[in-house]
Amino acid sequence: MKKQKDLKSKAVQQEQADALHDDSILETDAQGAAVKKKAVSRKDMTMLQWTWREIKRNKIAYVMIAPFMFVFILFTVFPVVLSLALSFTNFNMLEFKSDMFIWFDNYTRLFFQDEIFLLACKNTLIFAAVTGPVSYILSFLVAWFINELSPRIRAIVTLIFYAPSISGAVYLIWGVLFSNDGQGWVNGTLMKMNIISTPILWFYDEQYAMTLCIVVALWMSLGTAFLSFIAGLQTIDKSLFEAAAVDGIKNRWQELWHITLPMMRPQLMFGAVMSITGAFGFGGVVTALCGFPSVNYSCHTIMHCLEDYGNQRWEVGYASAIAFVLFLIMMVANTIVNKMLSKVGQ
Repeated sequence: MKKQKDLKSKAVQQEQADALHDDSILETDAQGAAVKKKAVSRKDMTMLQWTWREIKRNKIAYVMIAPFMFVFILFTVFPVVLSLALSFTNFNMLEFKSDMFIWFDNYTRLFFQDEIFLLACKNTLIFAAVTGPVSYILSFLVAWFINELSPRIRAIVTLIFYAPSISGAVYLIWGVLFSNDGQGWVNGTLMKMNIISTPILWFYDEQYAMTLCIVVALWMSLGTAFLSFIAGLQTIDKSLFEAAAVDGIKNRWQELWHITLPMMRPQLMFGAVMSITGAFGFGGVVTALCGFPSVNYSCHTIMHCLEDYGNQRWEVGYASAIAFVLFLIMMVANTIVNKMLSKVGQ
């Protein structure tokens, strides 16, 4: 019996090999009869010809995605390209000058003359390095914990954790807690306990401002990525854990590394993109809590530089250079995270 199985397996393998080396393919004619047609190798045509052939063969799919691609190119690709083009100019939003193109002068000014921008880069990288990974890991661990609850309790707990990120200006509650006068809850409590004698200007003191902004960012970090993690955890086939137990998986951490994380790569990548975007674009909340600009530029980020030159000074060319630098930083961060996620489970 075993010998017959081996012979059958070899026969199947030989048929597959013959099919791969066969220079013809079967098609059906109008009457449904099978006919042979010469296969066209990729080497027999140019890249353009092969691409056009694939487009014609999948034309229905291209028609279906055409509306999305039109909107994506119009509102995403085109602004990035336009920003790159304007970054080589001194365009001021009001007029086109004959000597508008100044080429790399904006970038030279950014990295060698603008001390505030360099400080903003430092603050942005510190902010992103802390809030990005911590919020990402925190979102996954909370989602992993919630996934173990019963459906009704899970829905309530999910709402509790998700509420701060969808409640609009709810972050202003931190302005009430850390109010600058003695009536603020934190200042009032510390003064009653005789820990401090005068109120602390929490968001207007560079010693505390950055730390408080990071805390607020983490408090609001359980957003869309958090929900995607919960959805991904619920789609994992439970039979995989039973098979893993048979294969020698001994604890939940091994299940997490060898089964849960590899099965959630799409959600992990989506969560990483959202965390990177949130970490580098966290500027509006800082402005609301610390003012614009913050004291001694202690919380000044690249987004604040972009808002300053783009919306207040109308130096659109210089603002475009800032925006493109921020775009490159986010792309590099996204590439690094993508490579790290590809190692998950290995």
